[in-house]
Formats: sequence, structure tokens, C-alpha cells
Amino acid sequence: MPPTRPPYPPEFKEEAVRLMRSSEKPLARISRELDVSEQTLRNWRKQREIDEGEREGLSTAEQEELGRLRRKVKVLEQEKEILRKATAFFAREDGIR
Repeated sequence: MPPTRPPYPPEFKEEAVRLMRSSEKPLARISRELDVSEQTLRNWRKQREIDEGEREGLSTAEQEELGRLRRKVKVLEQEKEILRKATAFFAREDGIR
């Protein structure tokens, strides 16, 4: 598997989108100059349009909240499973079924 690149800083993404919007340069040229794939640039532009209400979809803030909530649900499910197992263990230990 090829090594993954660390995430680009938000400022870099914002500047890249600004450049795409204001420049007459083709996307391929901007891609080469910034050393970012064309598809990545398209994705950033699309997400900016969503964040600004120009396009349907989940905003960046909504995506972050969704991720946070999914992680919390996972932890709560694990805690529930631990409590279920502990209850069964102590019930057996006390001779209760």
C-alpha cells in the first residue's frame, strides 16, 4: 500500500479553491503547480460550494459532528456490552439465573 499523505492544512485548501475560482488557468495546470490531483481540487471546490450553501450536501461542520457522534455511539455500545457481560457474570456468581 502506498504511504498516505498527511492532510492538507485548511488554509492551503482555501487558497487552492480561491485560485481555481479567480484564475483563468486550466485545472490541470493549477493541479501541477500545487502538486495536488485534479480530483482532490474538484472535491475541495465542491465542499466549499456545499459549505457556502451553493450546493446540496453535508457541510464540513455537519460532517465533523456526524463523525463525532458516530465515535460516541461506538463507545456507548462498547460500554453497554461490558455492562451486559458484567451483569451476567455477577448473576451467575450469586447463583441467580
